[in-house]
Amino acid sequence: MDVKEEHIVPQIPAPIRLSDYGGGIFVSIPSRKGVKKAIEKGWVLINGENAKTGDWVNEGDQICLIRTVKNKPDNVRLKYPVVFEDEFLAIVNKPPGVLVSGNRKWTLENSFSNTLRKSTQYDALDYPEPIHRLDYPTTGALLVGKTASAVIALNQLFAQRKIYKSYLAVCIGIPPSTFELNSIIEGKSSFAMGETIASVPSPRFGNLSLLRLHLGTGRRHQLRIQLNELGFPILGDDKYFNDKDLILRGKGLYLHSYKLHFNHPIKGLELALTAKAPRKFFSIFGAEFYHGRV
Repeated sequence: MDVKEEHIVPQIPAPIRLSDYGGGIFVSIPSRKGVKKAIEKGWVLINGENAKTGDWVNEGDQICLIRTVKNKPDNVRLKYPVVFEDEFLAIVNKPPGVLVSGNRKWTLENSFSNTLRKSTQYDALDYPEPIHRLDYPTTGALLVGKTASAVIALNQLFAQRKIYKSYLAVCIGIPPSTFELNSIIEGKSSFAMGETIASVPSPRFGNLSLLRLHLGTGRRHQLRIQLNELGFPILGDDKYFNDKDLILRGKGLYLHSYKLHFNHPIKGLELALTAKAPRKFFSIFGAEFYHGRV
């Protein structure tokens, strides 16, 4: 399927770099990050010439998107709960052991068109888009945009750090009752707050603790890296925790995206939605105790 979109730059106060201007100008690629990738692939032209992210955009410039889009597989069906859904966005409870997106067939993104209701809005996306990422072994709340305008607005909320993400994790050891995670990851400042909700003795691990974590930034593998550096690795993390005698195999990573809290970008409603944690969390701390403390 060939996609061609054209945008004429309206009156603007001053020239602006294409990488800063591009978010929202194309319906089929609503996010600024998506436009940047399209530029790098040679899909974007300015006044008939191949564009670069550093090019300056001026009033009256013609910006074109020309690309061939492969239809996504229509037979990808995965089982997972839908926590919330309306015409504009959805929150799904990601299962473990599946990629959110990528070049493979069996990704969560490729299943959205079968799991979510088709939006009736004028700018509805044929294929709903994940707004953020969760690691392959991580479970929990994942935000999905169903219209171009919703994707643009949700990406802006993320950039402004107005979407608040909370996680549950089981770690080895007993951290302080409250603590900060503050370090540099890949050259960028990375921050989170943590609470120790409960701790139980473990014959194998000494002690296991249930943590509630609030992300201030969203770096790749941030919580896994920072908790390991603090001396309280997440149970089941075989990437950053090097003690092979204490690696828990077969149960996966005990890290769960628990809550998303933000204002609906279209309706203006405050949303605070939680995704139920996997049963393995309950088996350590007990369902009744768990529900009473989280």
